[in-house]
Amino acid sequence: MTLARMQRRRKENKMECPKCNAKMIERSVETLHGSVAIDQCSSCQGLWFDNGEAEQLKSSWMSDFLDSGDPRIGKTYNRVRDIQCPRCSKAMLKVNDSRQPHLEYEACPDHGMFMDAGEFTDYKHETLMDIFKGLVATMKRR
Repeated sequence: MTLARMQRRRKENKMECPKCNAKMIERSVETLHGSVAIDQCSSCQGLWFDNGEAEQLKSSWMSDFLDSGDPRIGKTYNRVRDIQCPRCSKAMLKVNDSRQPHLEYEACPDHGMFMDAGEFTDYKHETLMDIFKGLVATMKRR
């Protein structure tokens, strides 16, 4: 599906938050490569990224302002299990980020990912402690 078609579909389909079922609000971020539209929950402040959007925004300084929700509220909603993709209603998978194994978010292989409030900021800013935690997690798996 082309980007233009996905954006048209997004406008036609009013999304609901997969965690709290509140209305999702479209937010746009300007990058060097154009505008990227993501969806933010009007209640829990979680963020929905269509496939590739989180990676595209990770290096954009303008995206620092996207994750405006309280991380403490995000941790509460991170406990919610068995959520469905807001695009296709299939069950989403719990995924641990490969570079930051402590970071857990939900993903639909076909459509995108949902991050609770505070998770995108964590995803975006890998710290020395995150690198250390990743090394320890890798050693434990051996």
